[in-house]
Amino acid sequence: MISMQKRNALHLIAAGAISICAPSLLGACSEKKAEFRGVDVTGAEYARDIPLTDHNGQPRHIKDFAGKVVVVFFGYTQCPDVCPTSMQELAEVKQMLGKDAGRLQGIFVTVDPERDTPEVLKAYMANFDPSFLALYGTPEQLAAVAKDFKIYYKKVDGKTPTSYTMDHSAGSYVYDPSGRLRVYNRYGSGAQALAADVKVLLAEAGG
Repeated sequence: MISMQKRNALHLIAAGAISICAPSLLGACSEKKAEFRGVDVTGAEYARDIPLTDHNGQPRHIKDFAGKVVVVFFGYTQCPDVCPTSMQELAEVKQMLGKDAGRLQGIFVTVDPERDTPEVLKAYMANFDPSFLALYGTPEQLAAVAKDFKIYYKKVDGKTPTSYTMDHSAGSYVYDPSGRLRVYNRYGSGAQALAADVKVLLAEAGG
């Protein structure tokens, strides 16, 4: 039988717990801020959508991938190093997810629509993962999306008209399963860091 003194002590402890966690009614106690390996951009007012066409000819938007973590990277298929490295790392991340692999969607946005035709883009994605999608648009559409994403890209002339290269920003934008931009992953961070952030977002969504 609990003594009156112990009962009063327990009552005070319980009351204290309630007073400490009373803000949980507003989500303060129950909702812990996510810790990311990349740059936390939760609440960003930019990069809200990717209104472009995929290599299968289907118009795309972020909302199309509800329930999945979406990783968006801007590049071009003739990029010698940064782009294939980034896409290969993304394929490695998918493997690291194991049973949750199907909850990751890789998106590659070409900054070179002149050479990156749908056929070229589809073949390029097949080198990494057949579920990854490559998006393209008209020069005007690409410019609008790049501006929204704060992406820099510029054509650099080569020895011939078709041997040019593209200078461009390198980094990945990571969206949670609700379609909100949450993380910016810098180029060179590695597959482990990106996989860790993807797992955090999947866990938040209940999985």
